Amino acid sequence: MIIEKPKKDFFISYNKADKEWAQWIAWELEQVGYSTFLQDWDFRPGSNFVLDMNKYIASSDRMIAVISPDYIHALFVHPEWASAFANDPIGEKCTLIPVIVKDCEIESLLAQIININLVGLNNVAAAERLLEGIRLERTKPQTEPFFPGQ
Repeated sequence: MIIEKPKKDFFISYNKADKEWAQWIAWELEQVGYSTFLQDWDFRPGSNFVLDMNKYIASSDRMIAVISPDYIHALFVHPEWASAFANDPIGEKCTLIPVIVKDCEIESLLAQIININLVGLNNVAAAERLLEGIRLERTKPQTEPFFPGQ
C-alpha cells in the first residue's frame, strides 16, 4: 500500500553540512503558514530514500535550494535542483529558489536563477529577506521612495 503525501508549498534541498540552515528556513516558513518537506523531519526509518526524494519533490509546488560551497560541490543535490529547473525552465512559476547561506561561486544553470542572499544577516533580517523573497507578488514599497535629486 502506497501512502500518498499531501501537496506542500516547498521542498527544501540541502547538503548535510547546511542542515541547520535548512531546518531554520523550514521553521521560518512554517511559522507563517507555509508547508515544507524537509529530509530530517519527513523521511522516516524504513522508507526508501530515493523514492521518498522523488515523491516529495513531485509533491511540492516549489523548491528552495540552500546554497553554500558544500551544496555546490555535492553530487546528490544536482538532480534535485535540476528537476525543479526542468519543470520551470524560464522561471515563470518561480519553482526553484536558491537561498545563499554562505559565500560561494555559483556556476552553470543555477547561476541564472535570481536568488535570496542571507549571507551576513542577523536572524531577523534574514527571516524578513527570506519571506519577502519567496512571495510571488510584486514587492513595491508602501511608502514613496526618497527623491534622489537636489
